[in-house]
Amino acid sequence: MSDALGQGPGVRLEHPEDGIALLRLDRPRHLNSLTDDTVTEIGRLLDTLAADSKIRVLVITGEGRGFCAGFDLGLASDAPGSAELGETPAWMMRQEAFASLVTRLRALRQPVIAAVNGPANGAGLGLALAAEIRIAARSAVFNAAFVRVGMSSCDIGVSWLLPRCVGLSRAFEIMLTGRMVDAAEAERIGLVSATVDDGQLMPRVLETARSIVANNAFGVWMTKRGTWANAESGSLAAAIELENRTQILARTTGDLQRAAQALLSRRKKRPA
Repeated sequence: MSDALGQGPGVRLEHPEDGIALLRLDRPRHLNSLTDDTVTEIGRLLDTLAADSKIRVLVITGEGRGFCAGFDLGLASDAPGSAELGETPAWMMRQEAFASLVTRLRALRQPVIAAVNGPANGAGLGLALAAEIRIAARSAVFNAAFVRVGMSSCDIGVSWLLPRCVGLSRAFEIMLTGRMVDAAEAERIGLVSATVDDGQLMPRVLETARSIVANNAFGVWMTKRGTWANAESGSLAAAIELENRTQILARTTGDLQRAAQALLSRRKKRPA
């Protein structure tokens, strides 16, 4: 049974197991589409997680039959603050607030797993891509939705993240057409790491989360941080320089020494 850690407009934060937090988008009647209030609340909950050293992994999923249908188009006629700021500045502030969810997820020490339980459209695709690991139910579908409604598919980091998952040519085709990518194709092209039956989605995700929790917290943090940094590295040499320093820094936790001592102890106990 999950313990509630926090709840606000359209989202709640749960604690299904020690070391694991579950951020559940909670507007099922609207396929968990995002409103301004929901985005603000997600940001607040991410700040709470960032300060909680007991949480080692964050899982994101949606309530009901959808992961996240993206921006709630019912709000498209106006943006908060338009009367005071003007239409364009108000929409820019809204755009930046939505996009900040991706960079805030990336900045967390905790790895993020997206449990994609249904449609992940537009900004929902962006949220899924912001996770380090994506596992999909067979009912999951993905698309870059905004090109279908007169906007650009270059939204909340998708134009940077998607090509790194599936390659530039496939990313262009998905983003330019706005077509749906089903779960089987998503796994085949590398958009998700695994596809499972709908009823097995959360058990599989929690199994993966437990495997991460079992590792050294600092090593996990440095693996997340270093891999993201080297995704932007200009050369192999620069990537190795970062890796070298990270490894020496991680050694100061003492876990390597303890693991080596445990290995030596087991070897000594083996019969000759």
